[in-house]
Amino acid sequence: MAPHILILGGTTEARELAAVLTARPGVRVTTSLAGRVTRPGAVAGEVRIGGFGGAAGLADWMREEHVDALIDATHPFARAITAHAAQAAAATGVPSVVLRRPGWRPGPGDRWHPVDSLDAAAELLPSLGRRVFLTTGRMELAAFAHLSELHFVVRSVELPEPPMPPHTEVLLARGPFTVADESTLLYDHCIDVLVTKDSGGAATSAKLTAARELALPVVVVRRPPLPEGVGSVPDVAGVQRWLDLNSP
Repeated sequence: MAPHILILGGTTEARELAAVLTARPGVRVTTSLAGRVTRPGAVAGEVRIGGFGGAAGLADWMREEHVDALIDATHPFARAITAHAAQAAAATGVPSVVLRRPGWRPGPGDRWHPVDSLDAAAELLPSLGRRVFLTTGRMELAAFAHLSELHFVVRSVELPEPPMPPHTEVLLARGPFTVADESTLLYDHCIDVLVTKDSGGAATSAKLTAARELALPVVVVRRPPLPEGVGSVPDVAGVQRWLDLNSP
């Protein structure tokens, strides 16, 4: 029977990994997507859409589908699924690893304000500006909903879900965006503070460069820690090396 590799996906790295692994002869690759985006990009190999029903449901699916290796390539802030993946791997004895792109680091001229949560970001915002470019994700605006004195610009591939701040302007767009794109947005909307999560990677980093060039403060939400005992690799090549050491 062909070894079966399960990728918990949704990120750019997950799609790259699926393409690389499906090219391996005699390997079955399944990528699981949460289904929060109605039109996800193309993914090589088999695709499964929807939740598993928690760690126990994921473990049951892994047993039924004879999964030999689990790669968690979800977003760095997908705390719940990462915890469930770790629990399911432990319950089934399936080797697992997290594919986690390196986080961003401030450089000369950056005016970063690191915080540990969205609530902390919301608490800090009124002291930094009045017009906010909020890039924390369309499903996590509730933490800012009480800030009625601020104006928010939210960019999203799909419409955000309420609750959200009363003065919210939604821009529907899909990246990647250039530094010139981001500079124009910040200037045209008179943005004086940016809020983002430390997602890492180059696909969404242009806004940080634009903010630096315009000398804007940036509230950066730190990543949640990985579950205890869970290992990680920074890129697709790291996953391939890990698989070679843990060959199904």
